[in-house]
Amino acid sequence: MTPKIFKTIFLLLIVSGLSFQSFSQKNTAGLFSPNKQLEVICDLKSNSYSVKFKGETVLKNSQLGITREDGDFSKNLRTVKISTPALVIDNYNMVNAKKSKISYKANESIWETINADGQKMNIVFRISNDGVAFRYVFPEKSTDIKKISAENTSFHFPLEARAWLQPKAEAQSGWEHSNPSYEAHYELDIPVGKASPGPNGWIYPALFKTTNAWVAITEADLGENYCGTALQQNSPSGEYTINFPQPAEVFTDGVPTLNPESTLPWKSPWRILAIGELKTVMESTLGTDLAQPAIKMDPAIINPGKSSWSWILKKDDSTVFNVQKKYVDFASDMKWQYCLLDATWDKLMGYDSVKILADYAKTKNVGLILWYNSAGSWNTVIYTPKDKLLTHESRVAEFAKLKAMGIKGLKIDFFGGDGQSFMKYYRDILKDAADYGLLINFHGATLPRGLQRTFPNFMTAEAIFGYEMITFSQHSADKEAEHSTMAAMVRNLYDPMDFTPMNLYKIPRIKRKTTAAFELATSVCFLSGIQHYAESPEGMKHVPEEVKNFLRKLPNHWDDVKFIDGYPGKLYVVARKSGNRWYLAGINGENTEKELSLNLGFLKGKTGKLIANGKPVEDEPSFSFSNISIPASGNIKIKLAGNDGFIIEF
Repeated sequence: MTPKIFKTIFLLLIVSGLSFQSFSQKNTAGLFSPNKQLEVICDLKSNSYSVKFKGETVLKNSQLGITREDGDFSKNLRTVKISTPALVIDNYNMVNAKKSKISYKANESIWETINADGQKMNIVFRISNDGVAFRYVFPEKSTDIKKISAENTSFHFPLEARAWLQPKAEAQSGWEHSNPSYEAHYELDIPVGKASPGPNGWIYPALFKTTNAWVAITEADLGENYCGTALQQNSPSGEYTINFPQPAEVFTDGVPTLNPESTLPWKSPWRILAIGELKTVMESTLGTDLAQPAIKMDPAIINPGKSSWSWILKKDDSTVFNVQKKYVDFASDMKWQYCLLDATWDKLMGYDSVKILADYAKTKNVGLILWYNSAGSWNTVIYTPKDKLLTHESRVAEFAKLKAMGIKGLKIDFFGGDGQSFMKYYRDILKDAADYGLLINFHGATLPRGLQRTFPNFMTAEAIFGYEMITFSQHSADKEAEHSTMAAMVRNLYDPMDFTPMNLYKIPRIKRKTTAAFELATSVCFLSGIQHYAESPEGMKHVPEEVKNFLRKLPNHWDDVKFIDGYPGKLYVVARKSGNRWYLAGINGENTEKELSLNLGFLKGKTGKLIANGKPVEDEPSFSFSNISIPASGNIKIKLAGNDGFIIEF
C-alpha cells in the first residue's frame, strides 16, 4: 500500500503557571517540561542558560547570543517581555523515521529582548519530556541583508561528564579534496574538554553522559538562510561552543555564501538537546519534531524500500549492462524494490541502454536509481555524470529526462561542506526532484538535520564511515562491530543513514570480523528510507533460504520503536514494529561473549523465531534457527559471541 503523508496538526494551548517560574527583575526565569523532570533556567544578566534533570545539573551556565555584523546580541541584552508558557502540540506522520505516527508536546516560552542599540532579538525556549530546544528570532522587518559573524551558543557540561564524538574533517582534504563528508570513526567515552584532532571540530549528533543523564546535541530547521554548524575544536572546562564552517565549505558555482545571512525577519536553527535516561534519548524524535513540516507533493512517489547495488563489492567496472541486468534480477528475486547504478553509468552504458534496462526492470517490479556527481569546482572528483545539477535549469532538464526514462531516484555524491550556500543547494535539489517524482539519496554529504520530514522524497544520506570503507581497509573491517553500534545509536538517532550494510558471505580481499548473524541484524538496527545492501547475487547463493525469505519479507518502514538495551560502542538492542509484527535485533560491539538479560514485557506470551549465529562452517555464512517464547515475566536471556548479533521476529 502506498504510504500517505498527512498534514501536520499544530495546536497552541495556554498551560498552567506550574510550568513556569519567574525570578526578580525579569532577567531570570525557569521553564519546566510537561512531566516536570526537566528544567531550563535562563539568566540574561549573564547571557546564559542552564539545564537540570530530576533536580541535578546537566548543563552548567552555558552561553546564549549571536553576533551580527550590524549589532551585538551576545551581551548586554535587556528583557522586554517573557511570554506566558504555552503548550505546543504537533502531530505528524512519516514513512522514513523510527515511528510512523509521531506526537510532540512541549512547553514554550518566548523571551523578547533588545540589545544596547535597541535592536530586537527573541529567544524561544521549548522543553519537552525528552529534551530542550531553543532558537533565536530577529522579529524586525528589513530588506537589507544582515550577516551573522558568530553564534555564541555553548553547552557547558560538568567536568565529570563523558563524550562520544566524531571529528569533522578539514574542508577540501582527503581523496580528491572531497571532505568534509562526515566519514570518520567516533572517539568513544572521552573526557569532556578533550580537543578534536582537527580544527573543524566535532559533528552532530554529539552524545554526552553526565552522572544522571544522557544528552544528545543536534540542530534542525536550518532553512535556506543558515549554515550547518558543529562544535568547536576546543571545549575548555567542558564548554562546547557552536562552530561555523571553514571558508572552503561553499557552493562555488553559485553565490558562495558561507556564514548565515538574510533579510529580516529571520530565525536561527533549533539547538536541540535530547536529555534523560538512555532509553528516552534513543527513542526521541526531536530531530524531526523541530524540522519544518512536509512540503506538498504526490504521496504516490514516497516508496521506501531495499536495493541491490553492484559497486559496493565489484567497484567501478561493474556499471555495465550485463552486470546491472543481473542485479535487477537479483533485486527481483529478493523482492527488493530498487537497483542502484553507480558512477560512470553514462559512459559505460549510456542513457539509451539505461532506458532499455529501466523498461526491463519495470517488468520485474524493480525501479532504477542513478548515481550523479554533485560537484562543480569544489573538488577534483572526475566521476560522471557531472555538472548536471548545478542550476535549477540544468536540474529541470535532467530530471525531466529521467522521469521520461522511468527512473525512480538519484544518488548524488561529493558535496563540499556546510556553508549556507550548500544548505540551500541540498534543498534546491530536493524541491526540484519532488516536482518530477524522484527520490533522493545524498552521499559524501552532511547530516540531514531533519530534512527527511520537510522533503518526503529524501530517502537517505550517507554522512557516515559506511560499509564501503570496510571493503577498502582491513582496519575498518576490524572496527566494524564497535562502529556499527555507534552508528545505530548516534548517527542514526534522528536521520536516515545509508550505511549500505549487510554482507553475509565474503568481501573481496577483506576478512570480515563479524558473524553473519551480526550482519543480518543490521538490516533491522539501521534505519534508511532505501536500504542498499552490500551483497551480491553470487554471495546470496550461499545464504540459507530461511534467511533469504526473512529479507524478502522484511518491512520497508516502521510504525514504532523500543530501545531495549545498549551502550554506545558496546551493544545495541532495539525492537521495531511494522503492522502487528515486532522485530527484535541486537548487535554486540565488542569481541567478547555476552549473556544479555532482556525485559520484553510488551511481548509476553508471544513466540518468535530466533535467527542467531550457527556452528562455524568454513567459507560459508552460518545461522541457527529456533523458536523462543516470552514468559509472563517478560524476561529472556540471549547469548552472543564476540562481534555477534541476533534477530527475533514475532
